[in-house]
Amino acid sequence: MNKRIYAAIIAMILAATFAFAGTSFGENIKQRMASRIPAIGDLKAKGTIGENNQGYLEFRTESREGQDIVTGENTDRKAVYEHIAQQQGITADFVGQRRAAQIAEIADPGIWLQDPSGKWYKK
Repeated sequence: MNKRIYAAIIAMILAATFAFAGTSFGENIKQRMASRIPAIGDLKAKGTIGENNQGYLEFRTESREGQDIVTGENTDRKAVYEHIAQQQGITADFVGQRRAAQIAEIADPGIWLQDPSGKWYKK
């Protein structure tokens, strides 16, 4: 995956964290997510992981290479989605589903994505 595009995805997610960006919580999430960009891009390029329809990374192969990266990223995404949901008066699930749709729109060709019905496809 093009690292510039993945960085843009992260930037969009992080834009929603500005309400708590000055806190150590927000800053820590931004730093952690930014540090994972290269590794996540590599795992996606290998086809090991894809973006599911809930806004989270999911393994596509039996390999669990990068399990710590995927777990950490999904944990941070969940925190961001919950924060946005609380601010907007909606559910975190809805926020994640909207992020999944946004990610699918800008994903590079060759990246595994899950459509709303749960079917995996390679863009």
